[in-house]
Amino acid sequence: MVDQDALKQLIRADNAARGTTISKLGYFCAPFQPRTGPFRSKVIKIYQSLSDHGALDQLAKNHTDYVAILHKTGVGLPETEFLLLEMDGRRFPVIVQEALDSNALMRPLMINASHAQALQMLNAAGQVIARFWNNLSPEDGRVGFHPSIRNFAIVQGKAVFFDTFPPLIHYTRDDMGKLLLQFSENRLMRLMGPILQRKVTGIQDEWYSPAETLIGLVGSACRLRPAEAAAFLDWGRAFAADEMAQWSNEIHDGLTKPPRLPGYWTGFRKLLGLQGEPNI
Repeated sequence: MVDQDALKQLIRADNAARGTTISKLGYFCAPFQPRTGPFRSKVIKIYQSLSDHGALDQLAKNHTDYVAILHKTGVGLPETEFLLLEMDGRRFPVIVQEALDSNALMRPLMINASHAQALQMLNAAGQVIARFWNNLSPEDGRVGFHPSIRNFAIVQGKAVFFDTFPPLIHYTRDDMGKLLLQFSENRLMRLMGPILQRKVTGIQDEWYSPAETLIGLVGSACRLRPAEAAAFLDWGRAFAADEMAQWSNEIHDGLTKPPRLPGYWTGFRKLLGLQGEPNI
């Protein structure tokens, strides 16, 4: 159990006392890992509060259900706890997650790896994607997955996923689109978002498509190492035929050339400064 009083004290502390900010480039928050104290082995993720208490309660339930689905489908995940922390008369969603070694993050490993090592890491992440989609059942309802290179670490040759927010379960497409705005850390995005609601809502579509999640993984690898794009495309097509057969035709069609990010999403990333580093 998390010591909520100690967690409140940590959150209220200044930046020096909090410790190391792991990433300033997350869409929803800037996770940090304390250098000392009871949370020194944890990554803390603090999200926007809402005035709608029912929506917060639903968020907490959905997060619990989403973690359960990840476990059910064989997705490796660090120990992760979700809290609604009461501070100053408001409730803040907070995730406390077992910290991963920063040297294990997949994105920098992919940049510096040999070609053979890069393919091994792609295969490790691909196996997680395939297990997730192959092990879902119709009664699980509308469930999504965001297995980007930024959201994996490689631990003893296996891919470990660490992105559980937002919980991609139980929400309709429109509701998830609204959630993407409500919980954006960027105030400009929350203010401008309603004008761009249709575009923002579309960001999620890849996360709910088995084919697009694998295509997105390959696309990220191609952008990181463009000289090896042809080999990554070959790997993706072969992997789909072997491990994701029911979606292999769609994946094959999406990997005839290096996939590109949608223009509106690259525009959002530039606006928000979300470029270039792991998003933990």
